Amino acid sequence: MNVWQALVLGIVQGLTEFLPISSSAHLILVPWLLGWPEPGLAFNVALHLGTLTAVLAYFGRDLVRIARAWLVGLAQRQPFGSQEARLGWAILIGSVPAGVAGVLLNDVIDQYFHSGGGGASAIALTAVLLIGLGTALWLGERAGRQSRSLADLRLRDGFLVGLAQALALLPGVSRSGSTITASLFLDFQRASAARFSFLLGIPAIGGAGMLETMHLLRTGLPASERTLFLVGMVGSAVTGFLAIAFLLRFLQRHSTGVFVLYRFLLGACILVWLIAVR
Repeated sequence: MNVWQALVLGIVQGLTEFLPISSSAHLILVPWLLGWPEPGLAFNVALHLGTLTAVLAYFGRDLVRIARAWLVGLAQRQPFGSQEARLGWAILIGSVPAGVAGVLLNDVIDQYFHSGGGGASAIALTAVLLIGLGTALWLGERAGRQSRSLADLRLRDGFLVGLAQALALLPGVSRSGSTITASLFLDFQRASAARFSFLLGIPAIGGAGMLETMHLLRTGLPASERTLFLVGMVGSAVTGFLAIAFLLRFLQRHSTGVFVLYRFLLGACILVWLIAVR
């Protein structure tokens, strides 16, 4: 991998991690389509650190308020006494399904989708999942009343959205796509759904980055990859921050229809391409 490829993949990660179009799918598809080498462990760590930096930078003040309210609620023996405290509990509870699924299934999924184990079948399944989650997102737009805000968030909502987040281990599903879809079915407004999706994603992104960092510490970062590491991290951090700001503003006035259409078209094009080259 060269610096240009590292920059492109960093930008792809930053954009697709937070837009509901699946970052893992794009990190599989872009190298596959362009004939680039697949990103290694060190570069994956860089991408996760970049997107984690983006979401922490954007929601830093929110996280401080949530943590303070959560601690005050515990100290006063009123753990659910404020909106911020309830939001903190919802994030914690909603993070459990993805954490359990990651521990149990991450290696199997990584082998099939990211390490070449699934071959063309993995690409085809990724395309099908792009279309499938796009269909679910479209149905969520139609079925949801969009009458609730984060002030109405309950612990049950956090758990249900967390279950949807666990599905994002599969490339093509999309962490933000699955959580926004679940929130729409629970009647949350689009912008509130996206905000909760990003907050709920912080433990998931941080946990994935921590696991990969632990592996990297055991193997070490080769000197030849340090520039690529930095380029990928900065690229994903900057574009990730911009993607968060864009989506929150976009969903205040628009539906997710453009992302549904993109998922349909991308998935269909991949399937047609696979059939054509057989």
